[in-house]
Amino acid sequence: MENVKPGKKKSGLWDVWRRFRKNTAAMIGLFVLGLLVLTAVFAGVIAPADPIAMDLGNTFASPSLQSPMGTDNFGRCIFSRIIFGTRTSLRIGFTAVATGLFAGLVIGSLSGFYGGMMDNAVMRFIDILMAIPGILLAIAIVAALGPGMVNVMIAIGLASIPGYTRITRAAVLTVKEREFVEAARAIGGNDFRIIVRHVLPNSLAPIIVQATLGLSSAILSAAGLSFIGLGVQPPYPEWGFMLSDGRRFIFEHGHMVIFPGLAIVVVVLAINLMGDGLRDALDPKLKR
Repeated sequence: MENVKPGKKKSGLWDVWRRFRKNTAAMIGLFVLGLLVLTAVFAGVIAPADPIAMDLGNTFASPSLQSPMGTDNFGRCIFSRIIFGTRTSLRIGFTAVATGLFAGLVIGSLSGFYGGMMDNAVMRFIDILMAIPGILLAIAIVAALGPGMVNVMIAIGLASIPGYTRITRAAVLTVKEREFVEAARAIGGNDFRIIVRHVLPNSLAPIIVQATLGLSSAILSAAGLSFIGLGVQPPYPEWGFMLSDGRRFIFEHGHMVIFPGLAIVVVVLAINLMGDGLRDALDPKLKR
C-alpha cells in the first residue's frame, strides 16, 4: 500500500489570515496602515525639515520640490509636520485604545462571568456613560485635566471604556456556559484561570474587531480635540491642530488644510477597511 502522509492541520489563526488576505480592500488597508506605522517610526529620517523650525521669510510657499506640500503661515514645512503628525496621531490612537481595551476587558469579563447584582450595577452605570456621546465625554475629561497629549490619551481611553465593556460582557456571556468552561471548573480550575485561559481567548474575535475600528475613532477624536484647542498644543505637529491653524487661510492658501485633511482621511479609511476585512475573516458563519 502507498503511504500517504497526512497534511498538516491548519491553525485557526492561519484560517483567519487566509480569509483576510482574500479581501483586497482589507489588504490595501493593512498595507497603508503598515506604511503609516513605518512613517511614524522613521519620521526623523523621512522628514526633509524640522517640523517646528520657523522660516518667516518663506511663509505660505506653494508645493515645490523643496517643500512637497508647501509651507504654513510660519514658514514650517507642511510635509514634515504631517510626517511627524503621523507619529502623534498613531501614538494617541494606540495608547487610547490600549487603555480603553484593558479596562473594558477587566470590567466586562468580571461582569459577564459573575452576573447577578454586580453585573446589574456595572451595566446600569455603563448605560449612563453610553448615553453621553463619546466625544463630549472626552471633551469634559480633557477640560478637567487640561490640554496636552497625555491628557488626550487618557480622555479618549476613558471615554471608550463603556463600548469595550459592553462588547466584552456580551462575548463572555456567550462563552461562559459552554462545555469546555464547565470541564475546566469540574477539574478544579479557579475563576481567574478559567477567565484568562478559557473564557477570554474564546471571546476575542468581536473584541479585536471593535479595537481595530476603535483605533480610527480615537484618531478622529484626537484630531477633533486638537481642532478646538483641547488636544496637542503648538508647536508640536498634529493633524487636527494643523487644520484649525489653516482654516483662516483656506481660500488663499488651501494647501494648509488640504494635506492634513487628506492625512486624516487616509488613515481612518485604511483602518476601517482593515477592520471590515478582519470582521469578515473572524465571522464564524464564513468558516468552511
